[in-house]
Amino acid sequence: MQIVGTGTMDPTNFRNRSPILIPLLFIATILHRLSFNSVFAICEFSYRDHNRLYNYSLASPLRKFPHGVLSEDGFYKVAVNETVLWIQLCDVMLFNHDPPTCIDCMDCGGPSRCGMGCSALVANIIQGYPICNSVGRLSSTIVYLIDNKKPHMGVVVKMSNSQPKLNCSVSVSVICDYNGVEGPRMLEKVGTCDYVTQLRHPAGCAKVISSHGSGWGWFGTFLVIILCLFGAYLLAGVVYRYFFLNIHGIDAIPNLEFWATVPHKVQSFFVALVRRFRGPSQGYRSSYSPVNF
Repeated sequence: MQIVGTGTMDPTNFRNRSPILIPLLFIATILHRLSFNSVFAICEFSYRDHNRLYNYSLASPLRKFPHGVLSEDGFYKVAVNETVLWIQLCDVMLFNHDPPTCIDCMDCGGPSRCGMGCSALVANIIQGYPICNSVGRLSSTIVYLIDNKKPHMGVVVKMSNSQPKLNCSVSVSVICDYNGVEGPRMLEKVGTCDYVTQLRHPAGCAKVISSHGSGWGWFGTFLVIILCLFGAYLLAGVVYRYFFLNIHGIDAIPNLEFWATVPHKVQSFFVALVRRFRGPSQGYRSSYSPVNF
């Protein structure tokens, strides 16, 4: 009897493949990391209000929400009348259950993967049939404040999808709520294919960084310019005296005699200033004071 296979791996064959597998695994890890970081970058937003900086990072993990504002189900769903909206913030949608059933879903995954090729999908019942349109793609995501006068209130995540005959969009207000999550319940159509909804989530709360004072302002800028000009003057003078006048050592510094007297002049100036404000020091006797014999 001849044994066709034993199910064991040939070590020599594995060693021959390992030099190819290692670079492939390394490249795959880098690509995964880059795509992971790009999700974070898309949903990051900063806003400065006077001496406060408001930082929003919607996809960053929180203590009770490791995926940030992203739905752990892979999507949010809201239905009003005969309109159903599926959305996922900061990523594409993923359906492990209750997938959309649409007549046409070619612009968002196709019939077999409907909803998995975009970040927002809307279905309208027309003559009894659900007709779907993609209203938002991940690459079109923009983030801005709900109210510039109240930056702590939260942000709006807007996604759009441009089609040859129809431009669609969806705006999701992520309202700051430290107490928990409340999914979207309202859905409003504000245009031909523009939708508005909102949800409450701790990820909509900004991390506020306060900076007391505003630095030196124009005075600091002026001082930096003066120091740069002084450094350029010294450098140009040293180069000229060293290479053209053949003066070496410390004597290559231009106007060395003047700079050597600067500390003494500054000291004399402050001593005179102190004497003017404090008056004659103890032990100092005016030439007009009486003398007792």
